[in-house]
Amino acid sequence: MSADFLPVVRTVAELRAQVRAWRGKGETVAMTPTMGALHEGHLSLVRLARTRARRVVASLFVNPTQFGPGEDFERYPRNEAGDAALLASAGCDLLYAPDVSQIYPAGFSTKVSVSGVSEPLDGAARPGHFDGVATVVTKLLNQAQPDVAVFGEKDYQQLQLIRRLVLDLDLPVEIIGAPTARAEDGLALSSRNAYLTPEQRIIAGRLNVVLADAVVRLKAGDPVAKVEATGRAALERQGFERIDYFEVRNASDLSHPGPDILSGPGRVLAAAFVGKTRLIDNMAV
Repeated sequence: MSADFLPVVRTVAELRAQVRAWRGKGETVAMTPTMGALHEGHLSLVRLARTRARRVVASLFVNPTQFGPGEDFERYPRNEAGDAALLASAGCDLLYAPDVSQIYPAGFSTKVSVSGVSEPLDGAARPGHFDGVATVVTKLLNQAQPDVAVFGEKDYQQLQLIRRLVLDLDLPVEIIGAPTARAEDGLALSSRNAYLTPEQRIIAGRLNVVLADAVVRLKAGDPVAKVEATGRAALERQGFERIDYFEVRNASDLSHPGPDILSGPGRVLAAAFVGKTRLIDNMAV
């Protein structure tokens, strides 16, 4: 694939025609759904997808149904031409960039809702967000019908929700989680990092430090409740202005392990604001 050219399709019919053509040659297909404003984290998903399938489709769709009132849908960064060039350089074969009518045609009235894993954390902080995510991901996977799809572990709750819905709905696609891509100071790469001022960027770079400390404490046998309280207090001291959550959860289903010592695989997850920018991150225990 040329680094300065990437084929773009905008309709379901065009997308499926290309996927059928690849399948007719015996080629496997991977998908990496995105909302654009791409960075190295997204490109790492494409590169991982290339190791799992012969062809890679990336989608670019800023999904209105996963933004709540007062959130940043209107100002979410958009740069299709720049994103296409980056995707081509990473080895992507096709960009699917539908407009709203391809995802939510006139009269659209169906919603996919995944209970359980979607309810705590971001589900509590952003009501309706995960219904929007589940619905659009189900649509994209059904439209492209890939063999595998790659999602980043930075959005760990989203990843677990997608795994659940694929299992529950018998969708014939393998879901792959990709490690979180980070800046030199450990900040998880995110399109929303572009909102940060230089001063806010310094504060943002401390989120992963607090999470890493929580992992050390849990491995040393500190009780879950103490680790959670210590983490919240540390974020407040570091200059985070609002903390939606700083919690320890069981890794498989995001249920809470209780206040005592963590007894199995876990995740420490956090969401906090620097100015008006909401940052999320998580680390495995």
